[in-house]
Amino acid sequence: MGMTVVEKILARAAGLKSTKAGDVVEPKVDLAMSHENAALVINQFAEIFAGMGTAPKIWDPSRIAIIFDHRVPAESPKTATNQKKIREFVAANGISKFHDIRGDTGGICHQILPEYGYVRPGYVVVGTDSHTTSHGALGAFSFGIGATEMASVWSLGFAVNIEVPETIKVIVNGEFAPNVGAKDLILHLIGTLTAQGANYKVLEFHGETIRRLSTSGRIAICNMSVEAGATSGIVPGDDETVRYLRDEAGVTDPITCVTPDADARYVRTVEIDASRLGPQVACPHMVDNVKPITAVLGTKVQQIVIGSCTNGRLDDLAIAAGILRGKKVAAGTRMLVFPASGRIYAKAMELGYVQDFMKAGAVVMNSGCGPCLGVHEGALGDNEVALSTTNRNFKGRMGNPKGEVYLCSPAVAAASAITGVITDPNAN
Repeated sequence: MGMTVVEKILARAAGLKSTKAGDVVEPKVDLAMSHENAALVINQFAEIFAGMGTAPKIWDPSRIAIIFDHRVPAESPKTATNQKKIREFVAANGISKFHDIRGDTGGICHQILPEYGYVRPGYVVVGTDSHTTSHGALGAFSFGIGATEMASVWSLGFAVNIEVPETIKVIVNGEFAPNVGAKDLILHLIGTLTAQGANYKVLEFHGETIRRLSTSGRIAICNMSVEAGATSGIVPGDDETVRYLRDEAGVTDPITCVTPDADARYVRTVEIDASRLGPQVACPHMVDNVKPITAVLGTKVQQIVIGSCTNGRLDDLAIAAGILRGKKVAAGTRMLVFPASGRIYAKAMELGYVQDFMKAGAVVMNSGCGPCLGVHEGALGDNEVALSTTNRNFKGRMGNPKGEVYLCSPAVAAASAITGVITDPNAN
């Protein structure tokens, strides 16, 4: 029996000829990522070695990446002190893949990793963040773990007791309609599968539509795979993967893509005709509460957010800027824009997108995760409604359990900013 992409990756990483769903393996980790929660990992890491009576030692500093992105700049003395602690740990342990709070090399962790070529096809990537699934866009098996598990990885270099997951094959064909794209696709899929429909499974994406998707679009669908309960989403590496790593991430060493065998076994196959999709909106308070935009047209919104690790890349900003150019954000509606990285921010300035946003009345903020999870900048007031390109809309997600969050694409967000109500970007 042939193997899926994830079965092949785990077999290689565990030093085995083959694996199958249900096997328990201990794969070597190619990259271990944390953000500010590295402070928790450091505590757990120290405890491991305290029990052994030896000095803490990281197995391979070159394979650890730490990015400050959740509360940047620090919003409190507690956060600033934790960040100071991490900086000291990074310096003491020679961790080179460290991205501090900077305008040139900073950004959201799930953008920084691909942008700097830290992730490659066939890698096993672990991160202390649930949206580590994002990096399956580059053909890696990438998944989230807790602080204690990460401390173990830092000391051992491999992940302990990993059960090889079953895989759901998702086949997407057809051309997207205007102003419909990857975000609408993944929202539709989550609505179809439900929030628990892919629990402990991998979503492996195939089809002509996926092959045409840019790496940016692939990151969006893999990023939100976890919202269907998936352990990871993955797009098998192809020409687009190599193009991105060579041309945009500057990778020069060999790149080997991993593809599934023709007789690989899938627990389920889901087929989607992209040409039948219109703009999709996830309604409060669950990501799988997905409806076509026609069901929520006219819903008044007080806050529009464009950005995040899901939709803060340059093509997302280009779409939104194109819709807003020469127009104004509606009175009574505020619009926040958070580019996914400093590089993207700088390019958006060069291309005039930042000016388009500001002239329209939007506030363009530094790269960060704060408004998405409601811990820093952009909180909602009581009974306010947000329309956002982020990835979660749970009660309290944007900092106020008395607020409501709807999720959408950059095109829907920009069109709605102009009217102050949820609006179809294709409306005349």
